[in-house]
Amino acid sequence: MRAATMKLKAQLCVLLLALGLCVTLHVRAQEDDVDVEDDLGNLEDEELLDGGMEEEEKSAPAPASAPTVTYKAPEPKGEHFFAESFDKGTLDGWVVSKAKKEDIDEEIAKYDGKWEVEELKDTKLPGDKGLVLKSRAKHHAISALLLRPFTFDTKPLIVQYEVNFQTGIDCGGAYVKLLSQSPDLDLDEFVDKTPYTIMFGPDKCGEDYKLHFIFRHKNPKTGEFEEKHAKKPESDLRTYYTDKKTHLYTLVLNPDNSFEILIDQTVVNSGNLLTDMTPPVNPPAEIEDPDDHKPEDWDERPKIQDPDAVKPEDWDEDAPAKISDEDAVKPDGWLDDEPEYIGDPDAIKPEDWDEDMDGEWEAPQVPNPACESAPGCGKWERPTIDNPNYKGKWKAPMIDNPNYQGVWKPRKIPNPDFFEDLHPFRMTPFSAVGLELWSMSSDIFFDNFFITYDRNTAERWAEEGWGLKKAAEGAAEPGLMNQMISAAEERPWLWVVYVLTVALPLVLVIVFCCTGKKKSAPSAAEYKKTDEPQPDVKDDAEEEKEEEEEEEKAEESEEKDNAEDSPAEGDAEEEAEVEKQEEEEDKSDEKQEDEVLRRSPRSKAKARKD
Repeated sequence: MRAATMKLKAQLCVLLLALGLCVTLHVRAQEDDVDVEDDLGNLEDEELLDGGMEEEEKSAPAPASAPTVTYKAPEPKGEHFFAESFDKGTLDGWVVSKAKKEDIDEEIAKYDGKWEVEELKDTKLPGDKGLVLKSRAKHHAISALLLRPFTFDTKPLIVQYEVNFQTGIDCGGAYVKLLSQSPDLDLDEFVDKTPYTIMFGPDKCGEDYKLHFIFRHKNPKTGEFEEKHAKKPESDLRTYYTDKKTHLYTLVLNPDNSFEILIDQTVVNSGNLLTDMTPPVNPPAEIEDPDDHKPEDWDERPKIQDPDAVKPEDWDEDAPAKISDEDAVKPDGWLDDEPEYIGDPDAIKPEDWDEDMDGEWEAPQVPNPACESAPGCGKWERPTIDNPNYKGKWKAPMIDNPNYQGVWKPRKIPNPDFFEDLHPFRMTPFSAVGLELWSMSSDIFFDNFFITYDRNTAERWAEEGWGLKKAAEGAAEPGLMNQMISAAEERPWLWVVYVLTVALPLVLVIVFCCTGKKKSAPSAAEYKKTDEPQPDVKDDAEEEKEEEEEEEKAEESEEKDNAEDSPAEGDAEEEAEVEKQEEEEDKSDEKQEDEVLRRSPRSKAKARKD
């Protein structure tokens, strides 16, 4: 009974799990179908959606009110080369490029992407404004001059700014360029080929999440510039592109050639300009001689066939790999005269069959029904087996090549282009900061650009700007329950997960703990074994009396049984019982007489005399 109950419980658990899994998969599949339909509808009605965007924003429900936070624009304190918070609400000091890209179609060559200064769509700090890239699938270029050019000497470079992908990012960048100082620099003609010293910031296309740090290094021998790329960060950057929060990007470049890249004041990449850039800053001292060629007699074979080996005389190269099994015997009942397939007797020639055009009609072949009950039909042939004498084509065994010279490589010669720059930190000075971007996503938010050489000044600016945003976002962050509900509203199948994670354990607890077999009351012996407190019991006297009554009843029942089984023995026992009673009566009579004598006056007088 107990095993059957446990089996029933196990079946119930499996049933609940299977039911939950099926419901989850069904709801998820429905959601995927809806997503596909929505994507198709978006592609077909893209222009309509773009035209009605303002109406949808007006009709959309207002977001939950965030806690009121007083915003104060950060003020630059200490030495700095550039500081921009956009809180004045204008683009004063910024120049929108009017140039065109070269070597590209005229329709997309213009830098006609729109820029605006506005607040975040879901701002937690009223009054906090930033620079917003407004157009999708457009070229954008905007730049501004520094207070004074930055020269790389004995002080570090610190560049930081904020980015918020308000609508996510499909394919596009949000990096900045530090434009090289030059008398030819014209911000009105800022394009992709405008010389820059450093490019830094996030970039994403598809599932490739990048965080660029590129600097242009000048070859001291040729005077040409070459881009040097930092190694890819090992940390996962996906969250910074998808959470729709404001993140602080910081680049720290030190005079000892070390660098750090930080997101939200946490280091995500670091290294050295001399060892962690691709291609390396310094070329190799030696290179392979381009005029060196491998000699014709150079032997690169580590193994060769033994020239002294001879094929054995008994080696038969013509022996087949398979032979007929001579021990095989044709099964009894084999139908040699019956074909394996016959024409379908039920087939009928089509009425439109033209023998002149289609040839003579033949019924389609079907398995011969006579062969169904037989081991086989048609001509019987012996099965084949592996030939024990098969050896294949003889080949000489391999031995070490006595003439092996190794893999040939061209000789090394001094690199005519070799140079050694031990201070790549000393880059070309820059005098402007710019954003030159192409993006398939709009509403990318930039804010609080800052360039300095003082770490404390940069941290103070970050605390007054990004730190206030982070505090406000944290204060407005919904609790765990609200986050779960919001996630389920976006993905309905999560409701099934919530139900299973809460209801299923509860059901299992009830099944296993509340439906078991009732435990019988423990005996007195079990109480003695475990020293557990016992329930209230009767007095010892009452227990002894009950035990005596039970013993007497048992004796009487035994006597009756014995009397029924053997009458003679019963009579003898009755006589003995009568004699015993008579003796007891005699003894009681004697005791009474003695008591009377003891109480008589004569006995008392005799006692006094004694």
